[in-house]
Amino acid sequence: MSKATRATRMLETAKIAFTVHSYAYDPDADAIGLQAAEALGEPPARVLKTLMAKVDGKPVLAILPSDRQVAMKKLAAAVGGKSAEMMKPADAERLSGYKVGGISPFGQMKALPAVIEETAISEPYVFINGGQRGLQVRLAPQDAANLLRATVTGIIA
Repeated sequence: MSKATRATRMLETAKIAFTVHSYAYDPDADAIGLQAAEALGEPPARVLKTLMAKVDGKPVLAILPSDRQVAMKKLAAAVGGKSAEMMKPADAERLSGYKVGGISPFGQMKALPAVIEETAISEPYVFINGGQRGLQVRLAPQDAANLLRATVTGIIA
């Protein structure tokens, strides 16, 4: 598995301190983020999942703890929209340039508005997908928020 991805290159270019962590990705896992947390030996609150959604028809990234669900109304409100829905997996792959299970908010084909769940910011560090199935990057949550120019607010159900 290559540890150089568009995501890791974006972090390096931005001079963000991070480490790369690989784990055995299970394509049959019920919840990819929870499987990653277990494989890494980390609490789910520190292993963030990246969801691709549409708010009023426009793509948005929702980044939240792997054991939580996104509240669509809160996500829509966070970016000044009225309604939100999950993006179809094929559309998420085409738009991000990553495969489902390996979608990173970093190094996407086009910069998208991002919203990070506010509780994640209080963690000393978080893991976020590194742009490949079975690859996570560990970094300070505020560094991730700053790099993505993310809105930090409550978006969990």
